[in-house]
Amino acid sequence: MSDKKLANKHEIVEKNVGLMAILTVFAISFGALVEITPLMFQEDTTKPVDGLRPLTALEMEGRDIYVREGCYNCHSQMIRPFRDEVERYGHYSVAGESVWDHPFQWGSKRTGPDLARVGERYSDDWHYAHLMDPRSVVPESNMPGYPWLDSNKVDTSLTLKKLQIFRDNFGIDKASPKYDGKGYGDDNELLAQIAEVDSMNNGTGATEMQALIAYLQQLGTHLK
Repeated sequence: MSDKKLANKHEIVEKNVGLMAILTVFAISFGALVEITPLMFQEDTTKPVDGLRPLTALEMEGRDIYVREGCYNCHSQMIRPFRDEVERYGHYSVAGESVWDHPFQWGSKRTGPDLARVGERYSDDWHYAHLMDPRSVVPESNMPGYPWLDSNKVDTSLTLKKLQIFRDNFGIDKASPKYDGKGYGDDNELLAQIAEVDSMNNGTGATEMQALIAYLQQLGTHLK
């Protein structure tokens, strides 16, 4: 009889869609609160790893080209702490590497390899050849080429605003003790970085190809 009563109590929830939905949302919310909230107060998830620095003006534009071209659809930037991944890609990703990633590029699909540790693994010339014609260096690749990046010039009209947003809204400032002087400086320092981008290629400005390669070459190089 007791089992029957218990079953009937379950049926009250199972047969009431509204009540089931409310209890499901409550369960998920409580689980998320318990799992996520403590991480917001741990230094190893909120403080940059030693050696981390924010993106330069050229790398920032390269990151935006990476996003614009949808590279995250086929490449993740998150090495999980499993033996097969560590042996293939390198040290697993840690939270302190991504505190300045807005938005983060972890990704969830790997049509191509993970890029979290691709920085300095190949030369600039290799990346150039790969982006122009992937099969020239990786015959089995199904990645499309991006030859237009070699002729498009980086538009720096909004670069200062981007760097200011990261500095002011996300607190990436050299004056912050949290970042040990590795953040962005004042506007004059930011403008000097942008001037370097505009002066590349004999004053004609950096190409989008150069910006994307600069972004790729710094990925995963900050973890000591």
